[in-house]
Amino acid sequence: MKDSQKKTFTLKTLTKSSAWDIQENDVFRMWNSAEKDADLKDNFHHYIDVIRTAFEIEEVKIDKPEVIKKMEARGFKVGKIKLDENTQIKMGVKKRPISRVTDLTYENIRHISAAKLVEVLDRNFGGGWDSLSQSIKDIILSGFDISTTTLPAERLRKAGGMYDKMVNEGFEVLEIPKGSWVEAIFAKVKPIVERPKMKFDIDDNDDDPDRDYDEPDHDDDYDDEEDEYDEDKLTEESYRTTIDTDPADLDLEAADVADDDDY
Repeated sequence: MKDSQKKTFTLKTLTKSSAWDIQENDVFRMWNSAEKDADLKDNFHHYIDVIRTAFEIEEVKIDKPEVIKKMEARGFKVGKIKLDENTQIKMGVKKRPISRVTDLTYENIRHISAAKLVEVLDRNFGGGWDSLSQSIKDIILSGFDISTTTLPAERLRKAGGMYDKMVNEGFEVLEIPKGSWVEAIFAKVKPIVERPKMKFDIDDNDDDPDRDYDEPDHDDDYDDEEDEYDEDKLTEESYRTTIDTDPADLDLEAADVADDDDY
């Protein structure tokens, strides 16, 4: 990513995905830019959680040169950040490496190249595509088109075959020897497809109260006289719910929703 694009990020606009687009120096730059924000201290934990998605963060509790030197030797960039006029802390920040398949996440999968993915796969397994867990496969497939084939070694690179076709289409290839056979894994970055916004879609960020969303008018769909009811006809059956709800089930559903919101 170009430096000019990096500078558009702020603590308030940074997300768990875009955090992979910045480097250690950017973390301190954004924090320094936000020092005058009145809500900086209140949102401290939120900002740290977002940054921690892509970075290791350690607070410097013993501010001595030898301690700082050891942290820098481990790859940390050390700097100071302010929470308010009276509170300042020193911390070390280090970009998380993506070197194993277990390092791959939905947040970072679209921030690596196909060549990097092949490198990660080559370093981490020898059993082929099927040796990966389904959860890892799902993460990879969310960002890459993947094709595999297993053929005798002498046939894999046959002129005009699948290997040539996939390479010509821009796929990176990982070859995994399996005796006299070879498994080839082809990977190519999946294009981002934006869903076209329909006429009736409402933008969550659209705060214009005067916008006309062409909501249908249902006033003519019923007769007021038919809507009237006779109170004498209301019985116990009228109030009975059609769903038997166990309070314990409600608690479970609420917990499930809370878990989903984490992501």
